[in-house]
Amino acid sequence: MKIRKHFTALMLSASLTSLGGCSMMMDEEQIAEQSPQRPAMNVIDITAQDRAPAKPQMMEEDSDVGGMDAYGAIGQPPLYSSVQGAYKGLPLTKHIGDYVKNMTQDLIANMEYVNDKTPIGVTHFALLDTNLQQTDLLGRQMAESFVHELHKFRVPVIDFKATEYIRITEGGDFVLSRDYLELSSSLPIEYVLTGTMTKHQGGVLVNARILGMESRAVVASAQMLVPFYVVDALIPSDGSEQNGMRDGVKLSRG
Repeated sequence: MKIRKHFTALMLSASLTSLGGCSMMMDEEQIAEQSPQRPAMNVIDITAQDRAPAKPQMMEEDSDVGGMDAYGAIGQPPLYSSVQGAYKGLPLTKHIGDYVKNMTQDLIANMEYVNDKTPIGVTHFALLDTNLQQTDLLGRQMAESFVHELHKFRVPVIDFKATEYIRITEGGDFVLSRDYLELSSSLPIEYVLTGTMTKHQGGVLVNARILGMESRAVVASAQMLVPFYVVDALIPSDGSEQNGMRDGVKLSRG
């Protein structure tokens, strides 16, 4: 009987010891789960609480209004106007010259026969829905910008509006003229850069091409949509009045 009681006591003590060991293991596992795991060396812990929270993604509408478009225009409102003076917005980081630069690169990319030995002339861009004898400030400025860009590519450009003398007047000193009687009728122009413009939803669609003066063949072409807010950034030198408007207000005669 004594031996059986002693054996029973040993079994009870072993059971209690095993239960105590299990409870200790469970306590250690719970503590390990509650305590933060330290990342291994050279491992970035992306769940660290001391990291700055990720910035919330902006809605597409907010990014369009306050961000930049493909050509760097910032802070443009969702609606654009083609009426001179009606558009009010933040300063542009791009102007019409940047669009002409892109078009010139397209022209150079598919240009044939034109090289550094073939003189070229640049004319104003005509309004497509007219008799092709009318232009506006955009068409004139695009011609000036194309002269600059072609010269950068070392294409010889001839300014056929240059006279053979300097006219000195009270308004200034000038060498350019629009009077054909004052201009030379014989110039070594082999190719001419010209194009058309048409109003399009959201902007002005510009078509540019280089033609052979004798063959009339198209040897280069380019096309681009210029947004209205870039076109309206051009201000006429004769004041802010255009299409019956002054300072963005429609004028009517009483």
